[in-house]
Amino acid sequence: MKPVSIHDFLWDSSQFSAKAICVVYGNDPFLKFHAVRILRSQVLSDEDAEFSLTRFEGDSIKFIDVLKEVNTAAMFGGDRRLVIIEDADPFVTKYRAELEEYTEKPSGQAVLLLLLQTFPSNTRLFSRVTEKGLVIEATSLSEKEIPKWIVRWSKHHHKTLCDSDAAEMIFQRIGAEHGLIDQELAKLALMVAPKEKITTTLVEKAVGSWRSQSTFEMLDLALAGQTAAAIRQLDQLLLAGENAIGILAQIAPTLRKFAAATQLILDAEKHGKKLSTAAVLEQAGVNRYFIEKSEKQLKMLGRYRGAKLLNWLLQADLDLKGASRNDPRIILETLIIHIADPRLRVL
Repeated sequence: MKPVSIHDFLWDSSQFSAKAICVVYGNDPFLKFHAVRILRSQVLSDEDAEFSLTRFEGDSIKFIDVLKEVNTAAMFGGDRRLVIIEDADPFVTKYRAELEEYTEKPSGQAVLLLLLQTFPSNTRLFSRVTEKGLVIEATSLSEKEIPKWIVRWSKHHHKTLCDSDAAEMIFQRIGAEHGLIDQELAKLALMVAPKEKITTTLVEKAVGSWRSQSTFEMLDLALAGQTAAAIRQLDQLLLAGENAIGILAQIAPTLRKFAAATQLILDAEKHGKKLSTAAVLEQAGVNRYFIEKSEKQLKMLGRYRGAKLLNWLLQADLDLKGASRNDPRIILETLIIHIADPRLRVL
């Protein structure tokens, strides 16, 4: 079976059932999140089945521990276990031979789900997983395709019709970040009367408000090391009714780009090379118009914090979605402190 497009999977997941080994790969965290959400619902069918879910970090888990987990029976009923390996690229690199062998005789009582950035098609593992498992490619759409996606996602996920001109305006104001678009659609859907459409008039009034700008100002303050000011801005956003998950969704793309740029620098230095900060930022996807500003911010951030960003973002995302009982404000405040406090460089 060939890799499945995330968009085909999202529109009709009933056509693609979870297999003993699944791979979700690509560059879009929002799309990958929804792929995982659907696969989890396919494998874990009741509330108690959450006890049969295990997550590992790909840069630290050993294959033998994963093997033990997939061969452990589910705690409740006849459901299978779901074992997810986050950021699994280093895990696959280290245990490629073991994974190839595992695909020949996988566990019958568990689903092993690997979340990857890349999954090269010229590898034996790719061939074996596409033949025996399920591979979902979660890559971002081109800018030309985004407005049509907005119309369809609004109807499919938010049960609200969106005018094509309104979709184009949303794209122009928000950009091509699926997570931010979804956040705006969720807000707009609440503002639309039953059987009415999202229109350009509504988008003009509600999208790209002061809250969006204030969120990025908060991030700028954190990246400048102004912790107290950034936290005050966070409080204002939350008091104004901004959703904590929405705030994280807005700042995450910028922070992921800084994380990618940091990794490019560190990887180059391992091979005795030195790359300019501006070059790696552009390679990481920063718009060329913001390179100068981003270069200053990345230098202020430092290598230690830059290398930790993905872990911090993942933890904040999990905590906001139920992994922690802490107040959402505390979760976001912790992230801001991590980003802003220069003392973390030496920890």
